[in-house]
Amino acid sequence: MVQGKTLAEHLGRLAVNLINGVGLGICVLPLILIFWLSVISNSVLSLPAEGYTLDWFSEVWRQPQFIDGFYLSAMVAVGATIIGMIVTIPAAIVLVRKRFIGRGAIMQLLMSPLIVPAIVIGASLYMTLVELEVRTGLPATGSLTGFIAGHVLLTIPWCVRLLTANLAGLNEVVEEAAASLGASPFAVIWKVTLPLIRPGIMAAAIFSFVVSFGNLEVSMFLSTPGQLTLPVAILQYLQWKIDPTIAAASVMQVTIIGLALIITNRFVNLSRMV
Repeated sequence: MVQGKTLAEHLGRLAVNLINGVGLGICVLPLILIFWLSVISNSVLSLPAEGYTLDWFSEVWRQPQFIDGFYLSAMVAVGATIIGMIVTIPAAIVLVRKRFIGRGAIMQLLMSPLIVPAIVIGASLYMTLVELEVRTGLPATGSLTGFIAGHVLLTIPWCVRLLTANLAGLNEVVEEAAASLGASPFAVIWKVTLPLIRPGIMAAAIFSFVVSFGNLEVSMFLSTPGQLTLPVAILQYLQWKIDPTIAAASVMQVTIIGLALIITNRFVNLSRMV
């Protein structure tokens, strides 16, 4: 009986590991394929490969739409990250440390962008900006302000999730000790709470940058001719031409995002947060 149970447990673990391996392979295979396409020498994607070269990566930097898209994506991501952190740090502290009516509803509201499809958020933001531009005459659509405002909605739920998780694991006794020694509530937050959750703040900032930098759906609705983020520029390039340059640009984007996630994981275990 015991041997039968041990055999069943062994087979169960083997089956789980096999399923995990297959799932990981399905996730990694497209990345391997894109990298392979970025180094073949064929000017047209075809098999077999005539040879291998790294020239396509230098070709990316000769495409002005990719350069402009990279700079716009970086500026939007930095702006959205800064504003998102300014909004979510106080919100996370209040939600974790205070108990009040409606606390759960506010938490769900801040997390709602994770529930609503990004394409719905993008369409809604576009109609809102168009209506704002019609009524006020302000250049809202296609502006850097409009881009940042839309991407802030994408960063808020991830910031809240990471910051609340860090605050929940923080011992309140330290804060109470500082308050009992005469520190004001602001001093407690500035000199005790924020330094203690610094890893969570760093993780939230980097992860927010990654989410904004790689977003396609919302950016697609907010983009105008001459104002394209990198993912939108890549998508538009594919409509007219398919060559290894697009694979090289994708590899560079994935590398930037991957490095950012690795750095984030050094501060916070993302497997427990996401």
